[in-house]
Amino acid sequence: MRYNLRVSAPLDEVAHRPWPLPRRPWVMRQVWHDLLFAHAPVDERALRAAVPAALELERFAGSTWLGVVPFRMSGVRLRGLPPLPGTHAFPELNLRTYVRHRGVPGVFFFALEAPSWLAVRVARRAFHLPYFDARLRCTAQGEDLAYEHQRTQRGAAPAALRVRYGPRGPVEPARPGTLEHFLTERYCLFAVSPAGRVWRADIHHRPWPLQPAAAEFELDTLPAAHGLDFGAPTHLRFARRLDVRIWAPRRDDR
Repeated sequence: MRYNLRVSAPLDEVAHRPWPLPRRPWVMRQVWHDLLFAHAPVDERALRAAVPAALELERFAGSTWLGVVPFRMSGVRLRGLPPLPGTHAFPELNLRTYVRHRGVPGVFFFALEAPSWLAVRVARRAFHLPYFDARLRCTAQGEDLAYEHQRTQRGAAPAALRVRYGPRGPVEPARPGTLEHFLTERYCLFAVSPAGRVWRADIHHRPWPLQPAAAEFELDTLPAAHGLDFGAPTHLRFARRLDVRIWAPRRDDR
């Protein structure tokens, strides 16, 4: 399997960003590998009921969208510190949609599933994100990946995923105005605390090195665990590698 995918834009390039980098230093770096964007339009009323009212739903071509995103992470570390054992490399699975707050577009996560007990608890506390304990396995099969997931979080609705996926074409960054640009070129995430406070964490990376993708889903109960009907994904894209910088979350409702 290849991981040294060359991308033309250096990490310090910002021309593709919709707003400038935060002036304060980033706090965490990560490398994302072998990522599948599997998306489908979903019923807006069901999505509206599941997303906190403080966040505005975003639409593309009149539809709201839900994404199931399996991938691997490596090089996870806080700025200026060495990687912590058990938290610097692991698979992750996300369930996400697309929102806007105070005019800024971003990502809202229903679930982030990870096998690292410590990473789950740190992310829940520091980033206000809905991380869940899970067993995950990502196995290379030629250019493809076999991905297996089982949620293990006590007291949470059961969820599982089994999928094989991989690239099926050349790398081509998303063009502005396209669906893949809407779904992927997002430079912050929003979270809402139980008290109703909105938090925003900025991120930075090169433009996504996207490729057409194929995926065979044997099982996917993650959306249903959150009351959402995903059906069969209608839009698939793959990315082999992306280096990412993340800033600490800040209140965005004051």
